[in-house]
Amino acid sequence: MPAVPRAVALSRVSIERKIHVVRGHKVMLDADLAALYHVDTRTLVQAVRRNLARFPADFMFQVTPDEFQALRSQSVISNTRGGRRYRPYAFTEHGIAMLSSVLRSGRAIQVNISIVRTFIRLREFLVTHEKLAERLAVLERKYDGQLLAVFEAIRDLMTQPARRQPRQIGFRTPLRK
Repeated sequence: MPAVPRAVALSRVSIERKIHVVRGHKVMLDADLAALYHVDTRTLVQAVRRNLARFPADFMFQVTPDEFQALRSQSVISNTRGGRRYRPYAFTEHGIAMLSSVLRSGRAIQVNISIVRTFIRLREFLVTHEKLAERLAVLERKYDGQLLAVFEAIRDLMTQPARRQPRQIGFRTPLRK
């Protein structure tokens, strides 16, 4: 009797940080997925290549050189010696779901469940955000600018906050004059 895989505790936030938008699709890169599955990236890519029929273009694609450069500039991919020698593969939500059938391990199943749940939460958040925007537009038309300042403040809150720069770490010496 096969061992029952124990639940994998993955943080939703840690998974969300590994989701990128490439060509208008939310994707995860092969190296990030390999780290979650506890396999080498080349092992993951090799398993996918042996089962290419399971991964049509809307499930997985290799990023273009320009996309690769853009990902590098966002510090997603190492650009130092010993880094990647080939462009990464990007997996959509459906491609990630298909990976569990290719990798065939208990960990792969549990990781896929966590990732799919994260994609679902993101989709629900977007739907809720759109509904809120629609309701706000209806209220704006109804009150004809009487509460314009309130509506502007709410719209500002709904926009994505700008990423703040990380605090520098280290000892600071007083400036010499």
